[in-house]
Amino acid sequence: MKNNMRKWLAAPYSVWAAGFIIIPLFVILYYAFTTEDTAGLTLANFSYVLTKENLKALGLSLWLSLVSTVICLLLAYPLAMILTSRNVSQTSFIVLIFILPMWMNSLLRTLAWQTLLEKNGVINSILSFLHLPALNIINTSGAIVLGMVYNFLPFMVLPLYNILLKIDKDVINAARDLGANSVQTFFRILLPLSMPGIVSGITMVFIPALTTFVISDLLGGSKILLIGNVIEQEFKQTNNWNAGSALSMILMVFIVLSMFVMNKYDKEGEGTIF
Repeated sequence: MKNNMRKWLAAPYSVWAAGFIIIPLFVILYYAFTTEDTAGLTLANFSYVLTKENLKALGLSLWLSLVSTVICLLLAYPLAMILTSRNVSQTSFIVLIFILPMWMNSLLRTLAWQTLLEKNGVINSILSFLHLPALNIINTSGAIVLGMVYNFLPFMVLPLYNILLKIDKDVINAARDLGANSVQTFFRILLPLSMPGIVSGITMVFIPALTTFVISDLLGGSKILLIGNVIEQEFKQTNNWNAGSALSMILMVFIVLSMFVMNKYDKEGEGTIF
């Protein structure tokens, strides 16, 4: 009786998933393997993916996403260790500070950085007042990486903090009692035990960084095209849903691979945010 009740309680989610996840995926699949001029299934759309411009956009997207993910990891791990060492609870105000940006629209946050970084923006106005050289970072790859790190850093901090909080302190104390120094304790005990959080954080940062188009559009000034921008243009400007769907399928391959890696190293969901 209870199992049947639980199934009925899950019915609204099943309807939502079917309407907003499964059906759109089938639509993308249909457009990716069909064309207006050819009857039946075809792979002609995927040849468009192999053009020089699209391969360049895909390669740049992978590179900037990788750089952003590495920077987020290098910033988030020490921060998560500090929060854990100070015995900060999951409901504390400090943790809330890192969650609050996730409640704000990412578009507004990116627009704020655009205002700060533009040539006549806040930062350059301050630098000019102090008679210092202007910061010409807007419309560059550096600005895009900065926007990615700012927007996605909480998604790296929280899984790391969550997994470090679960590590038994007696294990660390035992390693030190056996003569291991801080470096040995970190690389042989702390780092391997926190691997589920690391993999989860990398996945949660890398995937949205790879698929983003708003950050590159605003901070790149439409001069630097990532694969997300190309897909957006295919759907909204050129109205070529077949090519856009084929490009989306390529991105979906990277997403599925990332999820496979996360499930392999975090089978019990230890590195999830909550």
